[in-house]
Amino acid sequence: MSDRQAMALIAEMVPKGSRVLDLGCGNGALLELLRKERGCSGYGVEIDDAKVLECVKRGVNVIQRNLDEGLGLFRDGSFDVVLQLDTLQHLRNTAEVLRETARVGRSCIVSFPNFAHWPNRFSVLRGRMPVTKTLPYQWYDTPNIRVGTFADFEVLAGQCGLRVLQSFGLHDGRKVGAWPNLMASTAVFRLERG
Repeated sequence: MSDRQAMALIAEMVPKGSRVLDLGCGNGALLELLRKERGCSGYGVEIDDAKVLECVKRGVNVIQRNLDEGLGLFRDGSFDVVLQLDTLQHLRNTAEVLRETARVGRSCIVSFPNFAHWPNRFSVLRGRMPVTKTLPYQWYDTPNIRVGTFADFEVLAGQCGLRVLQSFGLHDGRKVGAWPNLMASTAVFRLERG
């Protein structure tokens, strides 16, 4: 999550003083923001060497780990909030990591590129895979293993025993409430164990 406005919207969803685990934390910018502006503490998990180094430079506690290996090093309920932002589409064991996310956190916030966004649909209708700000790669060089939509994720959340507390879309850093499956480039869900 790189856009400042989007990052601020996500940060507002995290209660002040929370213990946070950020899965796929990137450069640690969100954890740094949560620490400075919301009084939160916690850890990031990141696999990329350069991003781990950036986290360390920011003073963010980070563990280098492949999320597909699971979250076995964390106890049940060890965090108030687990963030999984723009991470699901890169995972091989999506459902298992989502279950683990809910196991280690009292609640979780998940975001991912919404493949059902209207420009993506239009691109597919023209016979081409979409290349957008949210999905910036060609089909042959994308790090995304899978694509999903709001409707797809609601089904997956239910299958994983999670209850949706809140959902909305993001587009160009702004919240999209009306028809987010069609109008938003990013899907955002706040969940808890059902």
